[in-house]
Amino acid sequence: QVQLVESGGGLVQAGGSLRLSCAASGRAFSRYTMGWFRQAPGKEREFVAAISWSGGSTSYTDSVKGRFTISRDNGKNMVYLQMSSLKPEDTAVYYCASTIATMRTAVSDFGSWGPGTQVTVSS
Repeated sequence: QVQLVESGGGLVQAGGSLRLSCAASGRAFSRYTMGWFRQAPGKEREFVAAISWSGGSTSYTDSVKGRFTISRDNGKNMVYLQMSSLKPEDTAVYYCASTIATMRTAVSDFGSWGPGTQVTVSS
């Protein structure tokens, strides 16, 4: 298992950008598929993006395609989510998560989670 801590959240105006970071500790980080999820008040946690262990494959939910980019640096045990053209509906707590499985998108497939970072987009 890996331990995860997110950072980089904050308040931004609609149309703005933020870069979220996820620092991982523990063994064999490069073996894990990494994902970003979000949870808005009163809603279920939902998939945002995932990246394979090598970084060669990525997946996004439709609502963020073309606006968000997931990346990773295995040498630094880091995962990033670059968010651009932010909308008020992107407001949520964003979570970093890991799974040993290959390119999963379901919450139940991810075994380790960070505490989350708040992203608020004002209109």
